[in-house]
Amino acid sequence: MEINLRKIKNEDLTMVMNWRMAPHVTKYMYTDPDLTLEKQKEWFKRISEDNNCLYWIINVNGNDIGTMYLYDIDRKNKRCGWGYYIGNLDFRGKGIAKRLELNLYRFVFEVLDFNKLWCEVFGFNDKVVRLHKIYGSEVEGVLKEHIYKNDQFHDIVKMAVLKSKWPTLKDRYSYDNINIEY
Repeated sequence: MEINLRKIKNEDLTMVMNWRMAPHVTKYMYTDPDLTLEKQKEWFKRISEDNNCLYWIINVNGNDIGTMYLYDIDRKNKRCGWGYYIGNLDFRGKGIAKRLELNLYRFVFEVLDFNKLWCEVFGFNDKVVRLHKIYGSEVEGVLKEHIYKNDQFHDIVKMAVLKSKWPTLKDRYSYDNINIEY
């Protein structure tokens, strides 16, 4: 399976907009966006000019299937947040997450030379919390009733992996490298 992360382009905006409004994606987002192509263009302009984030399209065997991103990039403290979603349901459950996660670690720790990669996950999303734990992330804390969505409050699990763990993780798991456009 060939996986690439390529930078988002203007012609991707309708596809990304549709993914961002799909119930299977918004279920795990803090917001339920009601987007238009105009709003997407404004968003794209913002992220294109922002040095504190990187956004990619996940491409598998020539199919665009979702997005992966780094945000709150803090070069002074050598850390950033990350996330991704698979917008195309045909590609869920295919083992893509492992390769994405481990390759992103490689990129953050070896290319960017950062010390910490962190993420936030809804407390009800135990599958992703477990997945991140398998690949070395640790729970740093829980923000109780932090997000109000769908008429209820939700906990947010704060997780991170440190560069010091990367050599062990790299030796523990075999995975094929993916191309990450930078």
